[in-house]
Amino acid sequence: MTATTGAQRVEINGNELVVEVLGPEDAPVLLTHHGAPGLGSRAEPRASFGRLADEFRVVVFDARGSGESEGKGELTHEQWAADLDALREWAGADRVVIGGGSYGGFMAMEYATRYPERVSAMVLRDTSPDHSNAHLARENAQRSTRVHIDMEIFDRIDQGRVRDNADLELCWRHILPLYDYTYDPEATERKAAATPYRYEAHNYAFSTNLPAYDLKPKLPSVTAPTLITVGRADWITPVSCSETIHELIPNSELVVFEKSGHSPQIEEAELWEATVRDFLHRALRLDRSRL
Repeated sequence: MTATTGAQRVEINGNELVVEVLGPEDAPVLLTHHGAPGLGSRAEPRASFGRLADEFRVVVFDARGSGESEGKGELTHEQWAADLDALREWAGADRVVIGGGSYGGFMAMEYATRYPERVSAMVLRDTSPDHSNAHLARENAQRSTRVHIDMEIFDRIDQGRVRDNADLELCWRHILPLYDYTYDPEATERKAAATPYRYEAHNYAFSTNLPAYDLKPKLPSVTAPTLITVGRADWITPVSCSETIHELIPNSELVVFEKSGHSPQIEEAELWEATVRDFLHRALRLDRSRL
């Protein structure tokens, strides 16, 4: 039975989050976390993981401090992971598939290391196990021949020093051309216009959370089957970051998408979706004939 809901406000750990649930009520729950705190929203995982809602009960939401959700309380990785677990409980699932891309991948791995007994499988996209991607991204931005990057603007957004929402938008527009495999200025403009800007969450994530972010010592303890996907031309979380995750998580698979930048779920959408479906069918031993 399909039970797709519209956006609803749900109190999670004393903070109202905007949540959507897509897919059958009795299907395995796929709990997702969007990327880019203060810039991301549920629209990103809804457009990618939401395509699996014929077989999974996909939960997408605006994280604390992002999109349309409230931003009360702490904006730490510990709090965001606790919010994920409260959403799991709210969805009525003992265990979930956890999924996320970019910063959402940071949070998926945080969840899998903090709540391992709650994770049946994990799907990662274009992410990193630690903060080492920051210097790689800076080098890639400096070397870009696509556009000229003003490194003062780059450092302001990368270090969480933007002044307000307008400044966050200015900085985001400046670096957006780096993200895609093929640069399309009109598509970049559409992305910038559709972004919900919440500079407080962005600044906290990049100035406070990320400098100390390092999950490498904990990843070998992850027991859930894990799929790691990444675009070959990803400038901000390069392939080497995904290779490190693959080396550290025992039961993991790595798939590199050769014609993608930071978003293979968009740039090679059909292949990415088929890859994720195949992995989840094997990881969860799903019988497609009964779905």
